[in-house]
Amino acid sequence: MALFDLPLDELREHRSESVAPDDFDAFWSKTLQEAREHDLGARFEPVDAGLSTVDVYDVTFAGFGGHPVRGWLRLPAGATEPLPLVVEFVGYGGGRGLAHENLLWASTGRAHFTMDTRGQGSAWGGGGGTADPVGGAPSYPGFMTRGIDAPENYYYRRVFTDAVRAVEAARSHPLADAARTVALGASQGGGITIAVGGLVPDLVAVAPDVPFLCDFPRATTLTDRHPYREIALFLKTHRGRSAEVQRTLSYFDGVHFAARGRAPALFSAALEDQTCPPSTVYAAFNSWAHEDKTIEVYDFNDHEGGGPYHEAAKARWLRSYV
Repeated sequence: MALFDLPLDELREHRSESVAPDDFDAFWSKTLQEAREHDLGARFEPVDAGLSTVDVYDVTFAGFGGHPVRGWLRLPAGATEPLPLVVEFVGYGGGRGLAHENLLWASTGRAHFTMDTRGQGSAWGGGGGTADPVGGAPSYPGFMTRGIDAPENYYYRRVFTDAVRAVEAARSHPLADAARTVALGASQGGGITIAVGGLVPDLVAVAPDVPFLCDFPRATTLTDRHPYREIALFLKTHRGRSAEVQRTLSYFDGVHFAARGRAPALFSAALEDQTCPPSTVYAAFNSWAHEDKTIEVYDFNDHEGGGPYHEAAKARWLRSYV
């Protein structure tokens, strides 16, 4: 697929039509307050992953509703002093993977925490191990319409809350320097990163790659590729519920979290990306509140974005912050 979205000069000016609900901040403040009524209970169990340069810990902490959420903490082997902390969120359908995977950030001398995504971890990679014990109203297969009948019930309310608690859990480890915390992730992980950037006030940097979960009004009508397509297929059956669905999604739109972003940010977009169209990425980037922000653009790439080239770009960029 060649370029299908707005020209680059228009992308640079694109703004979402999504409107933040009047009670957006109150909704999220109440949600996080309720989650913090549960003891975080972060546990770090050493794992023999057969590695000589990286130490790995199997992590469990209390996320939304006090539900147990899994993760990996990876540290440079033999670390004795607190290290800059990278908290990573994973793409749609994936999980935290296996203990020996994803060694880049620990290999740069940083503590690296990867959060498992509740209910996912069975579509690609090394899998996951976190259940989502909350039921919901009828939905289209996938995760995009689970609980979409109301913001209080929506699946990503639980995931975004887990993500904030993941930052808190990772920061609680004695070898993690809480004052030097970065959030990053690609696709769904990028969308979660943007949400965390709007909900956690003291991150030093965020790096969302080809982020998902942004500019829902445009995304759900522009692309027919999954996962956004799940929403359209739900509405194809549940006729006349578009306004209700868009109201729910407005509480989870990355555009509104971006407007509350208080850390330097490095975004990436791919101009042939039909999964997370570039205009939806630019909608979040253009709304990002912190003035120190930049976006890497990959002209002839689909949803793979910059791949290893962008990993190198992030590693260079992060040197200025942690």
